[in-house]
Amino acid sequence: MKARSSENNFLAIEDPALHSYESSRFVIQSVPYEHTSSYLSGSAKGPEAILSASHFVEFYDEEIDDEAFRKGGIATLEPIDFTGKFDADAVDLIEKETDKLISDGKFVISLGAEHTVTLGFVKSHMKKYGEFTVLQIDAHSDLRQSYHGNPYSHASVMARVHDLGVNLVQIGIRAQCKEEAELIKASNNIHTFYAHYVRSNPNWMQEALAAMGEQVYITIDADGFDPSVIPFVGTAEPNGLYWHETLEFLRMVVATKKVIGFDVVEVAPAEGQILSEYTLAKLVYKIIGMITRKG
Repeated sequence: MKARSSENNFLAIEDPALHSYESSRFVIQSVPYEHTSSYLSGSAKGPEAILSASHFVEFYDEEIDDEAFRKGGIATLEPIDFTGKFDADAVDLIEKETDKLISDGKFVISLGAEHTVTLGFVKSHMKKYGEFTVLQIDAHSDLRQSYHGNPYSHASVMARVHDLGVNLVQIGIRAQCKEEAELIKASNNIHTFYAHYVRSNPNWMQEALAAMGEQVYITIDADGFDPSVIPFVGTAEPNGLYWHETLEFLRMVVATKKVIGFDVVEVAPAEGQILSEYTLAKLVYKIIGMITRKG
């Protein structure tokens, strides 16, 4: 695998020893697959926008009193090419590309377009890690059996994850259809912490942690955040998560569980605006810092 140069890698890291594929513990893959967007389109531009915005994120994180990228290095790969690949074929390609990274012993961080891409990441991680929990931060439960006749829609990705028998913990859900609500009630593998519950229950973080297994894969849909934090997403919803509470929760997850990988998806950059992609770039680096601090 060949990593990007300092001009266009994550954080614009200059030292080759800290951004080459061979020497880096963390690898960022760009997955600009967008085929089923149902409201605003543009998420295919999200991964590159996050990478570009990361060039303005400070190396030093005052919360951990360290420069996290120096604890193992961060390699950034060229985007996956989806020419002629859609639905199941696209998911298969994502799975195979992720397989290569995991087999090389890398901690994989994926920047996606639409949420469908997470299915490929989960299927790949299952091969090495076996049983784990998928922690989903999202406005939407994404549990429709199909949407517009497509079972590989971004609105169905967690239904496909559920089909795999994976334990699923959902945080911040505040938009779904009745079919999804009924599946949640009927399943022993889905633990949904609705936004209204998060707002009313001060113990939600501890309860969510108790619903997880020891190993956790994290998927973060940008619309899980309140629009005041991340305004430019495919389908925005009010009453989302705020920055401080999200980081507090993620710190608890990283400290008490084994995080095996994570992805960030569904930002839809707007011309002349940088808040969404910059905030997500900082979020990615914050999570890396949490992991390196743990050891």
